[in-house]
Order: sequence, then structure tokens, then C-alpha cells
Amino acid sequence: MSRLGTPPRTLSGPARVPPQIDIHKPSAARVYDAVLGGKDNFAWDRAVAERAMTVFPGCRTSAIMNRQTLGRAVRYMSARGIDQFLDLGSGLPTAQNTHEIAQAVNPAARVVYVDNDPLVLVHGRALLAENPQTTAVMADIRWPDTILTSPTVIGFLDFSRPIGLILNAVIHHVNDDENPRAIVTAFKCALAPGSYLQLTHFSTAAPEAAALEQVLMQAIGSGRMRSRQEFTSFFDGLELVGPGVVFAPEWRPDTTVRYPLETCAKLLLSGMGYKPWPKT
Repeated sequence: MSRLGTPPRTLSGPARVPPQIDIHKPSAARVYDAVLGGKDNFAWDRAVAERAMTVFPGCRTSAIMNRQTLGRAVRYMSARGIDQFLDLGSGLPTAQNTHEIAQAVNPAARVVYVDNDPLVLVHGRALLAENPQTTAVMADIRWPDTILTSPTVIGFLDFSRPIGLILNAVIHHVNDDENPRAIVTAFKCALAPGSYLQLTHFSTAAPEAAALEQVLMQAIGSGRMRSRQEFTSFFDGLELVGPGVVFAPEWRPDTTVRYPLETCAKLLLSGMGYKPWPKT
């Protein structure tokens, strides 16, 4: 008997399962994929997704809003000349991934995906086979040096030039005792002036946030809700891009935002920081 309940009878999932994957152990990337209605997940991942959507009924809508925010952020950075992106905790491919958005603006844009789920690497290799401007690395963002010194990463991206650093819905999977601020700071310090940091994060503002946090922490050991103040501190040393720190659907929306915001719209905070050039 698992803490998730009775094991499901069917364990259908991706046809190619890396040998190092325990299909009975949910992962953040695969649970997120299940919430979005994807197919690259297993029964245990779907069980967690179902529990999450039970305590937070708007969970799937929130996830879709998060993906839409990513799209607007990548287009914003691309329009300002960013042609290389480091997408940390990228998760499994879904509609409108970072490389698709960026390369629609600039076909020469380069994208490195990083995730600690082996299944993400399988998909990343498939992307690499089809798209020489895109690659994937299996690594854990909790150890920034392993990413910043990775031969693949530093061979693919030029850190002497501006980079679009993406931490979309990932830092809330770093617990307080793992020092998330220090992790973000390490990546910020590695960026050249002119770079951007895009970040979304679970918020304490939604009434059901505490219940969702409990489900995620119990099932996968991460998924911390944090306050607006805590979230804003991740941008220390950067210039906040307007409209500043807001809820995901409010960040440079393509359509009119309806108020009052629904609960699902308050699950994720969004922001972007710009690393300024040194003053002369």
C-alpha cells in the first residue's frame, strides 16, 4: 500500500521507458504533464495529478496559464534580441515549447533544456535529432555548478553574450532547506549583462494553495507555496521588467484580463528581471 492509495492496475505510459525510471515513483515533470493532459506519464503520476486537481479544481487551468506566460516571456525576450535560452527544469515537451517559440521569431535561436527526469532527456534527444539548434541535459538545478560547467551547456551557449534564463514553475520544487535563493543567485551571477531571468512560482495567495502544497509535498517531496515578497526576492540585483511581479495571466497579457481574478489565476506569480550593463 502506497501513501497515494491502492496501486492502479494499469501502468500505461510512454513506450520508451529509460531503465533508471521507477514508474511507481511520481516525478514533478510527469505529474505536471498529467495535469496538462499529456501522455508522457504513468499511473502513479496520474494519481498525484488527480489528487492535486481534487483539492485545487482549477489546477489544469493554472498550468495552461503558466504555459501561456512562458510563451509571452520567450517572445518578449526574442523581440529584444535574445537568441539563446537556458530552460531549467523544462519538463516534458508540450504545445509551444521554448525552442518552438524562440525559433519562430529567430530560426537561429539556440535552446538548452535541463531537467532531472530521465524521460525528459529521452525527448530532448529526439529534439536534438530533429533540431540542431536544440539540445537537452540531464542535471539537477539544485547543483548549479554541474550545469554551468557542463561541456554540453557551455559548448552550446555563449555565456559571454546575453541569455534568456527560464525558471518556469521550477523553483517551488526547491525546498527551503535547499537554499533556493542561493541557487537562483548562482545562475544570475553566471549571466552576461543584457540577459533576462523569467520565473513563475506557486503563490500563497490562492485560498486552496495550502491544500495543494500538502498533496505535492506528501507525494513528490516538493511544491512549496511562497509569498509575493519571497518570490520578488529572487530578482534581487536585476531590474524588474514591467508590469513587475504579478499573477501569471497578468504578465504582459495578449488579451484583456478579467477581474476579479479567478482562484486558478492566483496560483502562480510571474516576473522577469533584466541584468543591466555596468555603469561607466
